[in-house]
Amino acid sequence: MKATEAKLLDFLKKSPQFVIPIYQRTYSWTEKECRQLWEDVVRCGRNDHILVHFIGSIVYVESGLSQVTHQAPLLVIDGQQRLTTVSLLLAALGEAVGETEPFEGFSQRKIRNYFLLNPEEIGERHFKLLLSHTDKDTLIALVGKHPQPNNHSLRVSENYAAFQKWIKSDEANLSTLCKGLAKLVVVDIALNRDQDNPQLIFESMNSTGKELSQADLIRNFILMGLEPALQTRLYEQFWRPIEVDFGQEAYGTHFDGFMRHYLTVISGEIPNTNAVYEAFKTHARETRAEAVSDTVM
Repeated sequence: MKATEAKLLDFLKKSPQFVIPIYQRTYSWTEKECRQLWEDVVRCGRNDHILVHFIGSIVYVESGLSQVTHQAPLLVIDGQQRLTTVSLLLAALGEAVGETEPFEGFSQRKIRNYFLLNPEEIGERHFKLLLSHTDKDTLIALVGKHPQPNNHSLRVSENYAAFQKWIKSDEANLSTLCKGLAKLVVVDIALNRDQDNPQLIFESMNSTGKELSQADLIRNFILMGLEPALQTRLYEQFWRPIEVDFGQEAYGTHFDGFMRHYLTVISGEIPNTNAVYEAFKTHARETRAEAVSDTVM
């Protein structure tokens, strides 16, 4: 593992592309979390005595081997919520500044080409950030200035609209927002694919304050250690249909209860509401041990 402090915008600018793996939860920040980020940015932009503002860690591992002519995308283990929310704020800010440059380096063209797009790339590589299934097309549409998909991501579209509203409300001028964004700092944590355990690191980190659901942890436990092709197949065939059937809002509120009832049926024991994930891991390990024992016999 290698950890370094970095200005968030410099980090975005130099990184080839961030990809949210399919096993990650969907984008889940609400207006409350976005409002907190907004207020932090405005406060930093107004106060010249504040030199930096730390907003958490970005933990990632390269998706493959980089070459001189091709940099591999970065798979985000922790930091999706911050990356997505800052990208939404930057997209709204870029629209607002138009042809002006209220602060050096923050014209619409520079905001888009430095922090939101890879201007010389095409297809999905054109975008700096690719979210998982539920949110991906919506963010691409916003950043690419395309019409929203029919089944758009509620969180992505609503939070983008919130930033547009706050920018238009004159709570802070555009120069203040630019200066505040330029002061945001993260810890850049690059994992070594051969030495670090992404699952353990993912479980131990909760710097956003948005607690992972039991279902999120179970999904990650199942998928995170698998090869990418198998991850995709299992997710698309089995897990994704469940998310779609529940719906974007109900998945976050009811799926934990569903998993608890499921474990009760298959194990004969009722898990504690806050220990569904632990009960699932115990059951999975016992089942695996039984399978190995049957194979040996």
